[in-house]
Amino acid sequence: MDAYLDIETTGLSPYSDKITVIGIGLSLGERLQVVQLVDKEVTERRLTGALEGVTRLYTYNGARFDIPFVRGFLGLNLSDRLDHHDLMLDCWNRGLFGGLKAVEENLGIPRQLKGVTGLDAVNLWYRYKEHGDGKALHILLEYNKEDVENLLHLRRKLENNPMAGRPGL
Repeated sequence: MDAYLDIETTGLSPYSDKITVIGIGLSLGERLQVVQLVDKEVTERRLTGALEGVTRLYTYNGARFDIPFVRGFLGLNLSDRLDHHDLMLDCWNRGLFGGLKAVEENLGIPRQLKGVTGLDAVNLWYRYKEHGDGKALHILLEYNKEDVENLLHLRRKLENNPMAGRPGL
C-alpha cells in the first residue's frame, strides 16, 4: 500500500523543535484515508501503527525535512522501513522548483486554504496551545490534510503527464 506523509512542526530543528502534527494519507484504491496524529499522539508506536501495511511512502522535500525530523524527534528511520519517494526530486527533474504550494500552482492543483504557509502553521499551533484556540487547530489540521491530499494529486499529475513542468513544453 502507498502512503503520503507530511508533518507540521514548531520549527526547523528535529532536536530543539517538536512535531505537532503528522498527516498520513493511506491510498485505498481511488480513495485516500487521511490519518492525523496530533500533539501527544505523535509517538513512534502510533506512527508505525498508522503505517502498518504501507510499503511505499511519498513526501515532498521529505528526504531533507520530514524523514530526518521524524528520525531526530522520534528516533524512527522511516527510510529503513519503507521505500521512500520524494516527489520534489521528480519536480526538479521537470524544472519545477520551489515549495509544494508553488509547484501546485504551476501545475494547476487547487487549494481550499489559500495563502496559509508553513510559518502560519507554526503560529496556528501556538495559538491553539497557548490560548486554547480551537479554530486555529482546525485550520492547522485542514492545512495539513490538504498538503497530504495534494501529494497524491501531484503524484498523479506527474505520472499522467511526464512532460509536466518541462521548460518549453
